[in-house]
Amino acid sequence: MNTSDQNVLSILQLSDMHILSQPGATLLGVDTLHYFQACLKHALSSGQHFDLLLLTGDLAQEPCIASYQQILKCLEDYLDLPCICLPGNHDDYDLMQQVFKSDKVSCNKQLLLNNWQVINLNSQIPGQPGGRLSEQELQFLEQCLEDYPAHNAIIAVHHHFIKSNSKWMDTMMIENSEELLTIVRRSPQIKVLINGHIHQELEAEIGSAQVFGTPATCFQFSPGSTQFSVDDTPAGYRLIHLSNNGNVNSAVIRLPGRLTELKVTDHGY
Repeated sequence: MNTSDQNVLSILQLSDMHILSQPGATLLGVDTLHYFQACLKHALSSGQHFDLLLLTGDLAQEPCIASYQQILKCLEDYLDLPCICLPGNHDDYDLMQQVFKSDKVSCNKQLLLNNWQVINLNSQIPGQPGGRLSEQELQFLEQCLEDYPAHNAIIAVHHHFIKSNSKWMDTMMIENSEELLTIVRRSPQIKVLINGHIHQELEAEIGSAQVFGTPATCFQFSPGSTQFSVDDTPAGYRLIHLSNNGNVNSAVIRLPGRLTELKVTDHGY
């Protein structure tokens, strides 16, 4: 596919970076800032054209100004495209909005590109690992769809809303997922939903929409696990290509090499 085609919108999704406040600091033995930079550089050096970068939550493990400023510096150093940041359960959304407020890097909730609208939802329950979509968020979604009925829609959110087949993770879904899914099923213009949170791949269909869960840029959770478990699967990111006619193509790309420094017996997550 020619991703520089003006009829194709190309989105790069990175998720669950878990950046710490000090450069070189590690989480479960992993230098999360290093791997975020590595994923970003890997994608941007691939020769593909991207129209938008979406960071779908858990940007910081230590949600403070220093963590978010490290992320911002990486984005400003490497990017020549717009980036939108969504909050995850580990994030401080107020701080995010203070730091990410430029034309290039923002927390914008809606963006129109080509024949598509990108709708970004906040599923965070402050202080809780699971998620919920407030009545305000659901009303915002429905208003976006009503305002632009001829536009195809892609919805981005941090928490997952269909089961991941990891029992422990599925206790931390969007608790009112069915309200979201009801809107999706009755809204044929919704073509794609993407999420982070699960640190692994997920692909499914709901009505006329495709669902994509995306790996973390740091360590991955073991698929199909009943309790907290990580493995040394490489860090990764997702490419999403959206045609004006509503067709969707997506792929997960991973860095070369296993995550050999991962300390699977640590419980610091």
